[in-house]
Amino acid sequence: MSNKNDQPFMANKRHNSAKVSYTIDNHQPVLCTIIGSQPLFYMDHDAAFIEEEEALLEAEGFGFLEAELSALNKELKTLEKFSADYLRSTDEFDALFAEARNSITAKTSKSHHKINDLTDILENSRLACEYLNTARTHNVSLCYSRHIADAAYDRHAGIIYINDQLDQPLQVLLATQELRRHHQHRAGALVNPMHFHPDSAILINRSQHADLMASSIRVAWELQLSGYKDAWAYIENSSFADLGRAFTREAYIDFRTVNNGQAMTAVFEAWFLSDRCRMEDRYLIRRMLADDQGLVFDVENPHASLTPAIIAALGEMPYGKNYLASHADTIMSDPIFTDVRDRSNANFLWFIKFERTFRETERDLQPNSVSDASNRFGVSHTAKQDVSDEEKIVTLYDADHKPDPRRLKDSGAIQSAGQNNIVYLRRTPEIASS
Repeated sequence: MSNKNDQPFMANKRHNSAKVSYTIDNHQPVLCTIIGSQPLFYMDHDAAFIEEEEALLEAEGFGFLEAELSALNKELKTLEKFSADYLRSTDEFDALFAEARNSITAKTSKSHHKINDLTDILENSRLACEYLNTARTHNVSLCYSRHIADAAYDRHAGIIYINDQLDQPLQVLLATQELRRHHQHRAGALVNPMHFHPDSAILINRSQHADLMASSIRVAWELQLSGYKDAWAYIENSSFADLGRAFTREAYIDFRTVNNGQAMTAVFEAWFLSDRCRMEDRYLIRRMLADDQGLVFDVENPHASLTPAIIAALGEMPYGKNYLASHADTIMSDPIFTDVRDRSNANFLWFIKFERTFRETERDLQPNSVSDASNRFGVSHTAKQDVSDEEKIVTLYDADHKPDPRRLKDSGAIQSAGQNNIVYLRRTPEIASS
């Protein structure tokens, strides 16, 4: 089951009304559309596959897996023990529910949050501190605004807006996300996916969002190491816990993976292995179908091509190693990163590519059609370029393939005009014999 709010830190987007609303181990609502007209997944039962799987399970010689399973169980218990420090009790959930209820029913009050408090928290993380320094270098500031649902980076104004009515841990994560988006801008990776071919646009859009999540989770990890644990507690109690676990696993094995990019690579890969690809693909495909900017179906505009340099630019860090550069070729070719696994999204994407191909073919055929028609009637292109429409004189050949003297006699303009201005059209046999 998928969470409809599963955007970068619950980017509150408008959706259709839910058929069912419930919770799973945390306070955020989970919207279910499985009973709607568009199911979220399809179940394919293959009897042959089931029989083959049962035969494998009955086979002997799987003793070598016992050691791996034992190590995996030990690792899972370690992660569960670490996560238990960040789980909320029932009383905390009740308090959060009451707070959410009061925020809906009560009148809007002035927020007590200050932007300096937010930046002071972010500076406890080395990575977030570098993002802030990059923003200050380019005169990009953070400010609170209630005109947006969560957070947004305005590249033209040079401002990162954050909603001050959100909880402070969520503000920290959203600020990190937009600071990373600004860093993508400066690294040349914040490109509009709709400038690319639809297949490349899907991969670029996915990679941009996965990079935002990987960076935000690393900042939350560094903040909890410095003593500010609220941001990591928010991740552990949200639908992003799987990404947090992927980072934690690498960090526990070797702390050096935090700086060399291996832990962020694990988050990046875990993002693609989740159902988040389907959701991001759906939003992008809707934008393509709307094509409000005239980019997707503009066949006259040459679309950019996806290169490993674009993927490597996404992995550029303020310091340390680029965590995506060595994996760029794999990301561009591996089906885990490129395939559209949702059938509904794949059908709409096929329609977009078909429409583009149809328009390109139609465009390519138009010049040939005009040229063929001109050659079929013997029109001289040179004469058309040299003579204007007012000076152009058209006459027909007679049966002996000579200019018709009757037409020359009747046309005084022909006698006064030069012979170079006359365009002769070959007469058809029917006209010639009449």
